[in-house]
Amino acid sequence: MWLQQFKRWRKQRFLRRKRIPEKLWQKVINNALKHYRLNNGELLRLRELSSLFLDKKIFIGANDFQLDDYQRCVIAATACMLILNLDFEYYDGWLEVIVYEGPFIVHREVTDAEGVVHEQDAVLDGEAWARGPVILSWDEAEPGKHCNRHAAGSNVILHEFAHKLDILNGAADGMPPLHSDMSRKSWIKILTRVYEELELNIEQHHKTHIDPYAAENPAEFFAVISELFFLLPERLQYYYPQMYQQLSLFYKQDPLKRLRLTSAR
Repeated sequence: MWLQQFKRWRKQRFLRRKRIPEKLWQKVINNALKHYRLNNGELLRLRELSSLFLDKKIFIGANDFQLDDYQRCVIAATACMLILNLDFEYYDGWLEVIVYEGPFIVHREVTDAEGVVHEQDAVLDGEAWARGPVILSWDEAEPGKHCNRHAAGSNVILHEFAHKLDILNGAADGMPPLHSDMSRKSWIKILTRVYEELELNIEQHHKTHIDPYAAENPAEFFAVISELFFLLPERLQYYYPQMYQQLSLFYKQDPLKRLRLTSAR
């Protein structure tokens, strides 16, 4: 009992000192959070998580990019959307968020089908390392700048932090740590079926309801469908209701219910 009381006191003490200022928080709500349709209680919880994120994580502007408080707060709030009903411990074990002003180049070694190693450069908008930083392009992450991509269910912050959750099991394989009330068998069966259907539709040049990039591998599939879950829940639930249910169980959220409640007002 006393330990729980101490934790609550310590949390309230932290929030009194380091809570995101109201004016800044309102700007983030208006520019980056409106489409999530959060109620007042959820916004309060998200503000607390985001304040903790800003306190615990180190933000680094790459190549002399100067990050301001608004940019840091947008990234923190969007990242914390994923863990809104989970726990901040899901983001333990790493410290840095590195932000480039625009796309960045990474140097990689790729092994082809014959086992020959090739060196190549890749231009990226985001990347998440297993025990290291999350790397983002602010040009891609800035709210409202790429309206068409957001309308298509794309958000680089959600995408990269979904990778962070996936990696918690030790490998980026589309299998985050499921809760005790979830069935691993059902998760694998449902997501595998949709993944294989996506691959087949791409192969046969059919229309897909999921970004074809999701077919790269199971890790990218999980990150892409997580974006859809939060940004276009009605599409995901309409075409893939069982997958929507699995993500709802994992994230402990129901974005479609939020959408319906606000539409009915």
